[in-house]
Amino acid sequence: MDKKAIQDQVPDNYCYGCGPANEWGLHLKSFWDGDETVATFLPELFHSAGPRQFLNGGIIATVIDCHCVCTAVADRYRREKREIGTQPDIWYVTGSLKVDYLRPVPIDQDVNLRARIIETGKKKTKLSCSLFSGNQECARGEVLALHVPDSWRNP
Repeated sequence: MDKKAIQDQVPDNYCYGCGPANEWGLHLKSFWDGDETVATFLPELFHSAGPRQFLNGGIIATVIDCHCVCTAVADRYRREKREIGTQPDIWYVTGSLKVDYLRPVPIDQDVNLRARIIETGKKKTKLSCSLFSGNQECARGEVLALHVPDSWRNP
């Protein structure tokens, strides 16, 4: 597994879900593990749903989205045989996000994510992600990540 998180290698990443430059964000960290990426997120009590013992569904969607989009970015760098963060920047945005909530996610323990690439193209990458609490899969997401030009990030 890589020692440095994908998000920490992307310059000027201010994303709420995964950007190290956003002091109020969730600071999700994703790492390659073979052909998949993994991340662990420890919820805070203020990330609760209506019932305080469960994680909010929007936070669940956010970490799935960020984990997948960063996987698409890292995969593109990998396919181009370049280090993450080298110029020109590679960036993706969310084209679509579908989340199936399978069971409530306890807020008092780590959340583990595992994403894999389903399909790649010149402009699109389709990914799937499972979110686990303990050994139970609690949510499953599918993300269509869209490649945007370097000028999108650096006008």
